[in-house]
Amino acid sequence: MRILDLLVVASMPILKVLLVTALGSFLALECIDVLGEGARKQLNNVVFFVFNPALVSSNLAKTVTFESMVMLWFMPFNILMTFILGTAIGWVLIKITKPPQHLRGLILSCCAAGNVGHIPLIVVPAICAEKGSPFGAPDICHTYGMAYASLSMAIGAVYLWSFVYNIVRVSSAKVNKDVNGDDSSGVIKSNGTGGSPLPTSRNQENHSEALLPSKDCSISLYTHELSFACAKSKGTVKVADFDKAWQYFKTIARKLNLKAVFAPSTTAAFVGFAIGLVPQTRNLLIGGNAPLHVVQDSAYLLGDAAIPIVTLIVGGNLLRGLKGQGGICKSLVIGVIVVRYVILPFLGIAIVKTAVRFGVVHSDPLYQFILLLHYALPPAMNIGTITQLFRAGESECSVIMLWTYGLASISLTLWSTVFLWLVG
Repeated sequence: MRILDLLVVASMPILKVLLVTALGSFLALECIDVLGEGARKQLNNVVFFVFNPALVSSNLAKTVTFESMVMLWFMPFNILMTFILGTAIGWVLIKITKPPQHLRGLILSCCAAGNVGHIPLIVVPAICAEKGSPFGAPDICHTYGMAYASLSMAIGAVYLWSFVYNIVRVSSAKVNKDVNGDDSSGVIKSNGTGGSPLPTSRNQENHSEALLPSKDCSISLYTHELSFACAKSKGTVKVADFDKAWQYFKTIARKLNLKAVFAPSTTAAFVGFAIGLVPQTRNLLIGGNAPLHVVQDSAYLLGDAAIPIVTLIVGGNLLRGLKGQGGICKSLVIGVIVVRYVILPFLGIAIVKTAVRFGVVHSDPLYQFILLLHYALPPAMNIGTITQLFRAGESECSVIMLWTYGLASISLTLWSTVFLWLVG
């Protein structure tokens, strides 16, 4: 396929996303106020608890088999590589630009965590529907593309809330320690958010895999020092002492935020695997002749609502970046853009093509395209949720998201064209 034809195929889905995103921003304007902060919060909860789990479970249940599981093993490793490489390059960026302490966790997070959930769910089906797509029949492409993207969403949620969450937690703990030390000597320094302490469990933001942090929350935050203080206060854990061992486990679980790791979409992925891999449940739920196929059809119906609503919420959330007063250095924003849209895509091409060359990744061009796409995505929107949880670089995060998502239309179009050419 000619480069110009590939450019057209790659640009049409991005244009569709831009139009819906622009509509979301328009509806979020104060003079319109159809998709204001309160409305986005409520939609966000519905997406998080209903639409995303339905989307993930229904698509995985339909396509996952033991054979496909063997072929898909490289995807968790591929997403992990994006996090590891992004963190390493982000650390270099921090050494070069020397940002304030309270922004270091944010910079590392934006370099490490791409939006491997919603962006593939939006872009891949749109490319499948385009005339001239290199992925074959549109219906087959859509079925498998949604399954790959759903698995990507579930894996990305686990990595985000286990890896990025703890990066920001440790970084904010250092800031909090410095503030407390200065306060004890009679001098209070600002930690970048007005010197306010870390939030308690009563006023924390609600975590969400969707795109808007909400304000009624129950996530328990433990700083590095507080976690060890709790562990020590409970005494030495003995193997024979079940109660103390259980208390110790709960302390570790809170520290690592396991509740957020096993979010609804991750749980839905396990349900989808269970249905797809067990012949009895698969025959009961999947297929037009299945006795309970209406359950699967209903899940599909709910899941289809996720993509347009998520896109609208993205547009509404980006409007906050225009209003943000974050005093973030321009070199940091440029650095994040270079990492995510220049360095990582080139590294991704080298990794994926090497894996294909040695037979580690199977020859499905759609699967290879999604693996490559993981390296060219903007930062995960949930980074904003995590920074609000710890009061670490909230306004600066909005500015970074505005610029990275604003340039994503150009970057994704160009890199999608390159990736289509490479796998075609």
